[in-house]
Amino acid sequence: MGNRNSSPTPRPPARRRLWTTYTATLTNASAKELKSFELSGKLGSYLYNEGERDLSPYGDLEYWETSQRAWKTLRQAGGNAGGAIPGPKTLKPRESVHVQLRFRVSKDLPLDQTYDAFTGLTGTFIDRYRDTDCIARGDADGGFSPRNG
Repeated sequence: MGNRNSSPTPRPPARRRLWTTYTATLTNASAKELKSFELSGKLGSYLYNEGERDLSPYGDLEYWETSQRAWKTLRQAGGNAGGAIPGPKTLKPRESVHVQLRFRVSKDLPLDQTYDAFTGLTGTFIDRYRDTDCIARGDADGGFSPRNG
């Protein structure tokens, strides 16, 4: 009797949802330092008519955590894609912050409506105006339209 080598029957590759990766940059173009600076990522869609659904619960959003060399998921308590991203607490004039993000949309997204979708990075900070502290924000975002296929 000889050795009998058998190979397992190959399985077709699993159908994967593809990621779209991008880098978002926010730059302090003002002459003053931005204080209490916070970053957040977002993925969603604009709702124009009653009965339309948001894309966010059907999507995944992640940021690259450089210190751990790993992707970290951003998910809000209500199930929507997005959330806080660790970053600098201040941003000096002409200083920039860069965040690598990636997103994907589930195959379960209902395509019975058109989605005016967006993803991006938001920076919020405290700004002083006429002796009043105000919360201000800056966005680096872009739009997309998911299709079947």
